[in-house]
Amino acid sequence: MAKTIQAIRGMNDILPNQTPAWQYVEGILRQLAAAYTYQEIRMPVVESTELFKRSIGEVTDIVEKEMYTFDDRNGDSLTLRPEGTAVCVRAGNEHGLLYNQTQRLWYMGPMFRHERPQKGRYRQFHQFGLEAFGMEGPDIDAEVILFSARLLNELGLGQHVELQLNSLASNEARAAYRAALREFLRSHEEALDEDSKRRLDTNVLRVLDSKSPQTQALLVNAPKLSDYWDDASRAHFSGLTQRLDHAGVRYVLNERLVRGLDYYNRTVFEWVTTDLGAQGTVLAGGRYDGLVEQLGGKPTAAVGFAMGMERIVLLLEALEQLPAAASLDLYVLGADEQAELMALSVAEQIRDMAPWLSVQNHSGSQALKKKLQKADKSGAERALVIFADEQGLRFELKHLRERELAAVEFNDINQLTSYL
Repeated sequence: MAKTIQAIRGMNDILPNQTPAWQYVEGILRQLAAAYTYQEIRMPVVESTELFKRSIGEVTDIVEKEMYTFDDRNGDSLTLRPEGTAVCVRAGNEHGLLYNQTQRLWYMGPMFRHERPQKGRYRQFHQFGLEAFGMEGPDIDAEVILFSARLLNELGLGQHVELQLNSLASNEARAAYRAALREFLRSHEEALDEDSKRRLDTNVLRVLDSKSPQTQALLVNAPKLSDYWDDASRAHFSGLTQRLDHAGVRYVLNERLVRGLDYYNRTVFEWVTTDLGAQGTVLAGGRYDGLVEQLGGKPTAAVGFAMGMERIVLLLEALEQLPAAASLDLYVLGADEQAELMALSVAEQIRDMAPWLSVQNHSGSQALKKKLQKADKSGAERALVIFADEQGLRFELKHLRERELAAVEFNDINQLTSYL
């Protein structure tokens, strides 16, 4: 017997009993994107490796350790996309969507990172991304955050998440802060965890979100990024918080929030929860004004966020916030062999008459008692039994969930909707 082939570790099937939860979330996402006038863009899952080295940064964990990279038959280095923002910028540059224009775009689909699989973190995972281009002011930052707040409220998660905000300021201000932080950490290097020691020379800001309690205790006395904000960045952040205050969005200032990708500047934010254990971030983003130019385009302001679909579905399940699964409305079956011949065409008539109904046909020839048992087991609200004789067709509508209701008999299928 041949050995069964299984899915690659960390790349999971989404089974029929799980897809209704995904469809529920996807439906809300599409509805809100349309309400905010964001347009969908669909992008390849395979890109040039250079795209991610230039955008994410060669000394990030993603590029150093996590990307699925391979050479194709032409010897070109290709990578399965680990995130969507750089791909969206590449597409915008390539197709002339960004220069001297404003764009509100969204996308949804799989991303790939080779990391240790655990609950809420997989090697193939799915993201919804929202990106806004060509707008410099804090009002678009606020709109993107308000979109995310509305989304989480629509999903019933508003009371289970916290918005954390920070500003990474300008490149110049951040460079000055980076130097001050590195100097401070060098003087306490023996107290740092190994990852933080490695990041001193590669990406020192990432030390701020170290998971080591000892490192976090040391950072209490570290220089603060807000002390290095330039006037323009301070005014931008003030404009953002004023708008969020007017909109009634609660937030917490977190000066250690830096995000894991090199391209961010000014506004960064995360929605976090304590209901998923260690994987607490469910949605995150910020401003990345330099990325379009970095990838070959003209200077263009940009801001956006990405949301992990798996974590949202897990959180909805944990909090029992998913809607009840849709029930089957009608199970159609023929009482005997002659009626079975007519069952499919009758079901098609019903779908024409009442397209809002979910209708399932019985398949296979069995005794009527067995067919009714299958109808009951299907979870259908009602069963339509078809009888055929020399007089023509006759129908009996049985109530499977409210058994105290009497069955209804009729001779014209067009009468069905009056009994539903």
